[in-house]
Amino acid sequence: MSNTNISFVQSLYAAFGRGDIAALVAGLSSDVDWHVTGKAGYPTFGTWKGPAKVQEFFKLVAETEEFSDFTPKSFHADGDKVFVLGNYTLKVKKTGRQVASAWCHVFTLRDGKCSGFVEFNDSAQFVAAYKG
Repeated sequence: MSNTNISFVQSLYAAFGRGDIAALVAGLSSDVDWHVTGKAGYPTFGTWKGPAKVQEFFKLVAETEEFSDFTPKSFHADGDKVFVLGNYTLKVKKTGRQVASAWCHVFTLRDGKCSGFVEFNDSAQFVAAYKG
């Protein structure tokens, strides 16, 4: 099962990489809980519940950030969880300031869909870049 779960999560990253947010959202359960950690002060920090709200999250990402690198580096599965370690470099469109951060994504899978997602990153860097 763990290889199947990893392959599924890799397909979500592939959809994101192609800009195919509809395909990514199609891989979410109807009650998905999507969370990006960080204190207030950055538009994409917070929790989005349900596929429509996650679609709004990705719209905010597109409006707020311009990626020059987004690289999932390693995938690890345990039960219904897939942990992904990676890094990204992006420009905050509002200020033109750059963010470069390692990240950890934790996916929870249920019945072949993503039912939960949590992102951990260097949130202070995002807030500082957004404030300019």
